[in-house]
Amino acid sequence: MGGRSFDHIFSMELLFMLMVLSFFCTELRLVSGDLGTATPYSPPYIPTRCFGTRPDQFPPMYLFVAVSEGLWDGGSACGRIYKIRCLSGPNMPCKGRATVEAKVVDFCRQSPCPSTIAMSTDAFAAISHNSSAPINIEYAQI
Repeated sequence: MGGRSFDHIFSMELLFMLMVLSFFCTELRLVSGDLGTATPYSPPYIPTRCFGTRPDQFPPMYLFVAVSEGLWDGGSACGRIYKIRCLSGPNMPCKGRATVEAKVVDFCRQSPCPSTIAMSTDAFAAISHNSSAPINIEYAQI
């Protein structure tokens, strides 16, 4: 009977450790991507380099981005989806650990591009309290 008690306690401890480990693995893997910067960009959004004047190119809730030369890939970036998370910026702009999934619809319109990713105002507002200051981001293609 003493052996069963020890086995039961060991099983409970093992289960607890696995639950804690699982929690930390989930929390640490928010995006696990590349680091860059993001700026907002405002309308007019049409025409875009990816889809011209097609009104159906924009995803629901207008969560889309324009990318800089490093991500543009000769236009192959069109339609890609990136998961983006704010890391830091002036005056603590990040909305906690919020992430946004945004579709590439354009090449950055400014030359040189002021950031790695230029986000629609709606996409930018989903992760940042500040509507105009550049932010540091973590991003990954999904």
